Amino acid sequence: MFSTQVNIPHSLFEITFSDRILTLGSCFSENIGNKLQDAYFPTFINPFGVMYNPMSVCQGIRYLLGEKEFTADDLFQSGSLWNSFAHSSAYSATSPDETLQKINSRLLATQYFLKETNVMMITLGTAWVFELADNGKIVSNCHKLPASRFNRRRLSVDEIVGEITDVLGLLHRQNPQMQFIFTVSPIRHWKDGAHENTVSKSTLHLAVDILEKQFDYVHYFPAFELMMDEMRDYRFYAADMLHPSEVAVDYIWQRFAETYFSSQTQKLRKELEQLRSDLNHRPMHTETEEYRLFRLNVEKRKTRLIQNYPFLKERLQ
Repeated sequence: MFSTQVNIPHSLFEITFSDRILTLGSCFSENIGNKLQDAYFPTFINPFGVMYNPMSVCQGIRYLLGEKEFTADDLFQSGSLWNSFAHSSAYSATSPDETLQKINSRLLATQYFLKETNVMMITLGTAWVFELADNGKIVSNCHKLPASRFNRRRLSVDEIVGEITDVLGLLHRQNPQMQFIFTVSPIRHWKDGAHENTVSKSTLHLAVDILEKQFDYVHYFPAFELMMDEMRDYRFYAADMLHPSEVAVDYIWQRFAETYFSSQTQKLRKELEQLRSDLNHRPMHTETEEYRLFRLNVEKRKTRLIQNYPFLKERLQ
C-alpha cells in the first residue's frame, strides 16, 4: 500500500436509477455528470456551462426557480460573439438570436427537469469571484474581457454559507425530499497563485462543512481528498498538471458509486456501462460474421435488461 486511504462510509442516502440528478458547478461536476449519463442515470449537466464560484451557482439556481427567460438586454457583444455573463462561452454565438435560442432552450428544459429532480450535485471550484466594475455584479464567466472591466475578490465563509442556505431553502420548499451532494473540485486554479488557491479551497471546505452540519439533507463527497491524498502523484493529472487525468476521474467515479449506490444499483450500473461501451463499439470491418454475432448478442442483452427493468426502455432507445 503506497498511498493514504481515504475512508468514505457508505451513505445512508442512496442514489437509485429512479432518481433524477442535476449537476452544477465546476468542470468536475461535468466529469461525474458524464459518468452518470453513461450509466443511464437521468442526469442534466451544467445548464449554464461551467460555473466556478458559489455565488454564480446560486444565481443559476435562482434563474431556474424564477422561471426566467433571457432577453437581448442580458447579452453583450465582444468581437464577433454575443455572450452572457451568466453562461460559459459554449452558449455564445455570432447573433443575439442564436445565443438566446441556445440559452433559453436549455434553460426551459432544465426548469422542467428540476421540477422532478431529487438529487442535486454541486461542485465548488473557487472562492474567488470577478465583479463587474460598473455595477458590482458577480459574473460566471469573464469571456476574456480586459481585467480592467472587473474587480476581483475572495468570498468569505459567511457569504458562501448565507447564500447557499437561502437557495437550499428555496429548493427544499419546492421538493422537501431533495438531497444535495457537495464536492470541492480537485482542479487547482493556478492562475490565482499557489497560496491563493489553497486559501480559496480551504474557504470552500469550511463553508461546506458548516452546511453539512446544519442540514441533514446536505452530504459531502471527498473528491478533493481522494485526489490530494490517495492520488498524490502527477501521473494522475492531465497534461496541464492541473486537471485530473482520465484514470483519476475513473477512480473517483468508482469511489462515488461505492458511496452512494446499493449493491443492486452497482450491479446494474456495471451492466449498463458495458452495454453502452458495446453499443458504441465500431470495428474496422463491420461486414464480418463475427461482428454480426456480436451485435446480435448486444441487442439480446439490451432486450433482457429492458424486460427486467422496464424503466430503461425509454433510456435505451
